[in-house]
Amino acid sequence: MSDPTAIEHYKHEEIEAKWQARWEEDRLYQPWRDPDKTKFYALTMLPYPSGDLHIGHWYAMTPSDARVRFKRMQGYNTFFPIGFDAFGLPAENAAIKNKIHPRVWTYKNIERMRAQLRTMGNSFDWRSECITSDPKYYRWTQWWFEQFYKNDLAYQKFSPVDFCPSCNTTLAREQVQGDDRHCERCGTPVIRKDLNQWFFRASDYSEELLVFDGMDWPEMIRTLQTKWIGKSTGVSVVFHTESEDPLEVFTTRPDTLWGVTFMVLSPEHPLVDKITSDDQREAVKVYQQQARAQSDIQREAVDREKTGVFTGGYAVNPVSGEHIPIWIADYVLMSYGTGAIMAVPAHDQRDFEFARKFGLPVKVVNQAEGETPIPADEMTEATVAHGAMVDSGPLTGTPAALSFDAAADYVENLGVGKRSINYRFHDWLISRQRYWGAPIPVIYCPECGPVLVPEDQLPVLLPDDVEWLPTGESPLKLAFHHVPALRRPSRA
Repeated sequence: MSDPTAIEHYKHEEIEAKWQARWEEDRLYQPWRDPDKTKFYALTMLPYPSGDLHIGHWYAMTPSDARVRFKRMQGYNTFFPIGFDAFGLPAENAAIKNKIHPRVWTYKNIERMRAQLRTMGNSFDWRSECITSDPKYYRWTQWWFEQFYKNDLAYQKFSPVDFCPSCNTTLAREQVQGDDRHCERCGTPVIRKDLNQWFFRASDYSEELLVFDGMDWPEMIRTLQTKWIGKSTGVSVVFHTESEDPLEVFTTRPDTLWGVTFMVLSPEHPLVDKITSDDQREAVKVYQQQARAQSDIQREAVDREKTGVFTGGYAVNPVSGEHIPIWIADYVLMSYGTGAIMAVPAHDQRDFEFARKFGLPVKVVNQAEGETPIPADEMTEATVAHGAMVDSGPLTGTPAALSFDAAADYVENLGVGKRSINYRFHDWLISRQRYWGAPIPVIYCPECGPVLVPEDQLPVLLPDDVEWLPTGESPLKLAFHHVPALRRPSRA
């Protein structure tokens, strides 16, 4: 029978330190070249060097460590590296608050956390430790960017970012606080501002990300990814404004085209300024400013009250020839679809609520079989079920089963649209307006435009001699005032 007091004699500080030293001396967890053994590579998420480990770190690392040990005992030649995901905003916040360089703060934390990790007796290969803020590491981050750029998978375009007009700087999502979206540093309301940003063309892989062949993923994960990609099959239709500018929309319900009674653009849509009438210009401008103060999540909330402003402009419905008013509303985003929608209030609940609030017409063009028709002015909600097409010009009477193809064929033959696929998943914005991150290896030439730094000159280093302003402005604004223009790398 075991001695119940034995635990009192277990001096873990001595015993564990002894054997951990022995394991390191024997290089127990280091892989070796061995053609007779099958290789097994494992990687757990590298921790951010916040200064101290907590139970969540080991909760994530324990399963990986256990699996690697099991594979090692099975005879695999295992490789289990560790390191620190060391770039990021907290280091900059600490630099501003404590007047300390983020590199000093980061590496001090790494030293402390490295010691804590070692005491846990894990089976990491510490010889292969990597730190993402080390130039030897981010040299390869920059190399990968250059490969993407060369293959047209990295590009620039103007895109909205959160901006504090008082601090005169862009903000990370973590720096925007409260429902009123104010700057965490000075309390000023945050606005949305268009800046030239770098993107990875991730959307090129939308379809591939929906293929799960050979992947042993739980059904819940497959469902989450499918919804995240958000594939929709529909028709792209081109309306025209009264000034003859094309206005493209995407719809999954081309059978409702004859029921369009108004259009809604994102407040950021490039055509808004052109189509807005003089008497509506001030109201539109005020509304655009209000929209810039909200996040995309706030704007898309289903239960929020609908708001909008009439632009004074009109578009022509390409299938009916009717002139329909163009509104702007913050629930339409430029980041999804074309930034414009055709509104069919009789058959879309969001459009119905908008129409009722602003007194816009509702026109029924879809009637479910066996359903008693309800006059449009008596409707209390939209009817979203598919039914036979009614009051739809030459397609009136088309049954529900044939309505999509009939309407798609009609607009294609008319030359005003085509079948298309839309994805909610969009390109990945990788720009940072902050200092503590890997510099993008691009030189801006006034004659040639963006030019990649030659690979043999990588890495492009972050400047160490920078000034931290109490406003929180990026020190990179001042870091290159003495550097010739052609040698300035892009901001991280």
